[in-house]
Amino acid sequence: MSRSAVWHPFTQHATEPVPPTIVRTEGAYVETREGKRILDAISSWWVITHGHRHPKIVEAIRHAIETLDQVIFAGLNHEPAEQLASALVDMAPPGLDWVFYSDSGSTSVEVALKMALGFHRNSGAARARIVVIEHSYHGDTIGTMSVGARGVFNAAYEPLLFQVDTIPFPAAGQEQQTLDAFERLSRDGEVAALIVEPLVLGAGGMLMYPAWVLAELKRIAEASGTLLIADEVMTGWGRTGTMFACEQASVSPDILCTSKGLTGGTIPLAATIATDAIFHAHFSEDRKKTFFHSSSYTANPIACAAALANVEIWRDEPVAERIAVLSARQAAGLQRFRVNPYFTDCRTTGTIAALDLRTGSAGYLAEIGPKLRAFFLERGLLVRPLGNVLYLLPPYCITSDELGGLYDAIEEAGERFGSRP
Repeated sequence: MSRSAVWHPFTQHATEPVPPTIVRTEGAYVETREGKRILDAISSWWVITHGHRHPKIVEAIRHAIETLDQVIFAGLNHEPAEQLASALVDMAPPGLDWVFYSDSGSTSVEVALKMALGFHRNSGAARARIVVIEHSYHGDTIGTMSVGARGVFNAAYEPLLFQVDTIPFPAAGQEQQTLDAFERLSRDGEVAALIVEPLVLGAGGMLMYPAWVLAELKRIAEASGTLLIADEVMTGWGRTGTMFACEQASVSPDILCTSKGLTGGTIPLAATIATDAIFHAHFSEDRKKTFFHSSSYTANPIACAAALANVEIWRDEPVAERIAVLSARQAAGLQRFRVNPYFTDCRTTGTIAALDLRTGSAGYLAEIGPKLRAFFLERGLLVRPLGNVLYLLPPYCITSDELGGLYDAIEEAGERFGSRP
């Protein structure tokens, strides 16, 4: 076989081994060309919810392609988009009434940022500042990098990024510092929006904070006329234990971004869901107030059909019960590591479990990261640590025995690579 021309994401080809070629996926597994089955413990970058190739979603895609492929969504409409928008409004927190489609988590956040700035501009308010939480990650496009943590991910692109105001992560016991910082920034009435990853900061290290902090951030935002953008790209569709993480704080954001689990992870689609006030700030006989955003594949009918099938799975199958069981198993499974000297900061939120390996170096570029990936892959486990941060974010179909095997492998990794305090 000739040398591959593929340039893989987040991959240093000079140091990484040739990746396995996957020829089949099913349930909680991906299978290589050589027939090796690998347990997908990270839901293929957090997208697969019910399991790979859920029959209902596959059938919906097959049926949709018999009548529709891509249809321009500026000036035309189609029924899958209409039905899905109605379903999303019903499932989202109260007050979110308008659905704007895009293609990925990053673009859904770009849309949200543009909506927020357009809202204030069209309302006659001179607000253009964005507030973010320390260690956040919202994507890899220019706008989403701008509202994410500055560091190795985006250092080369710094000249392209716009400035934001950053408040500290609400670490345990220091939550009030976060709230006070946001309140101070909001006083002058110039902040357009606060963007948050509700309850769990994903790529920043699976950092977790309590729901009451999110509720307080929303209260401060409302008091100052600041919009709250909830980036639920990763946390939505049950990952934190509820459909959307905002529900646990009884919070309705002004704008909510969803993607990854929207189609069950089967095919790319994203939606940015906004309040009536934000829509009507762009609703005008003055065409200059139009919301100027689109992509070629906006509201792809096949992707919308897949998402509708996903909604039906949530309605017809005991998905909530599966999530509750998985959440309990994750919490129970981490107990052994709370007394393990090689690990620290064991934490769970819903179906997400994370813990830090004690090692000589931390951070995304820690040398331990590639070693851990290789260690797990040898054992037929797809685990992609964030440096020394190990996390499990599996599909909801994973079994107790499969989880147990993951915990056993993590324990072995600690003994092999960890350091004692």
